[in-house]
Amino acid sequence: MRAANPFFILLVELNKRRMCRLSVTERIKSAGLSHALRAPCSASLNIMRVLALLLGVKAACILLVSSLSGTGAVNNSGRWGIVNVASSANLLTNTKHVQLALDPSLALLSRRQRRLVRQNPGILPAIAAGLHSAIKECKWQFRSRRWNCPTSQTPTVFGKIVNRGCRETAFVFAITSAGVTHAVARSCSEGSIESCTCDYRRRGPGGTDWHWGGCSDNVEFGRMFGREFVDSSERGRDLRYLANLHNNEAGRMTVSSEMRQECKCHGMSGSCTIRTCWMRLPSFRVVGDVLKDRFDGASRVVYANKGSNRASHRTEPRHLQPENPAHKLPSARDLVYFEKSPNFCSFNGKTGTVGTSGRTCNSSSPALDGCELLCCGRGYKSHIEKVTERCHCTFHWCCHVSCLNCTSTQTLHQCL
Repeated sequence: MRAANPFFILLVELNKRRMCRLSVTERIKSAGLSHALRAPCSASLNIMRVLALLLGVKAACILLVSSLSGTGAVNNSGRWGIVNVASSANLLTNTKHVQLALDPSLALLSRRQRRLVRQNPGILPAIAAGLHSAIKECKWQFRSRRWNCPTSQTPTVFGKIVNRGCRETAFVFAITSAGVTHAVARSCSEGSIESCTCDYRRRGPGGTDWHWGGCSDNVEFGRMFGREFVDSSERGRDLRYLANLHNNEAGRMTVSSEMRQECKCHGMSGSCTIRTCWMRLPSFRVVGDVLKDRFDGASRVVYANKGSNRASHRTEPRHLQPENPAHKLPSARDLVYFEKSPNFCSFNGKTGTVGTSGRTCNSSSPALDGCELLCCGRGYKSHIEKVTERCHCTFHWCCHVSCLNCTSTQTLHQCL
């Protein structure tokens, strides 16, 4: 007989302890079972075993349906699905250091990903936070584009765009990989993850008037963990597989390359006779700006091999090369894609595009946020809206700020 999944057994035990502390009314609301009113605390284990079994069956059905559909969403559902775990209501705390989430999306993680989460207590909130930062940054960078990084509550989060091979797909993979690396590296230096700490590799003198010290952000651990966790969701050896791995690594390398040195002065009377320096992560906005530039200059690639080795009768590993032979090979930090972007102007359920109808545009701008380009030539409608804002604020010692309410009218334009 096959042993039960220890992940679900642990969830059952954690829920048993939580249910025993609840009142009868709260138990009914939490369990959602009509007979929970009659169930004693000792019987809650059987109830939670049933719930855990149903949870596992549901996740298995999701995996089966996705695999039969041929969309390839399963390969990356673990990465996207974990975004929905960040809600504090889903977190069950066994100790102050170990947190697991009762959410079907965790069942979509591969066995290797679940093992990595178990081996690094405290890392699950960092992963979720990094992916949320990536979503926020993606929406900011593309706020004025026809494709404005739309998301949903589905396991794939970004929709069908992750199953394509266009520029937008490349950016999604790069920014999410960078988000995980950035958040994990920062959490290490903050002491939130038990298996890592500050990066103390740089020690001793660094120059004539400064030395290494302090707590550097552990970007190397972030890159290592990101490579193992994010890349493990990729399957196959085709062009999509190579492009996704390349863009994942480009996101991680962008975080690492944007690390900056910070220093603190020491000396009598505020003089800076000697400085202590460490390496600090950039703000994620800097990472997003760099990747957005890489998006604009992304390279279209094809699937090719280096030829065969006749002596050993073996073929060299496949690699990416520019579609145009006149172009140079993409660097490790460049984003790559292999198919043209879909038409983002109108709704298309097959490609997963939502269109630009109803989007707010700028009637006086000739750029991408202008009504002519954003509305794809369909025109726009205008309406006047009253906006109330705080104004004429005054600080009173000590310590009070008084403001007036100012009302103004704004003309808003929306695509037809």
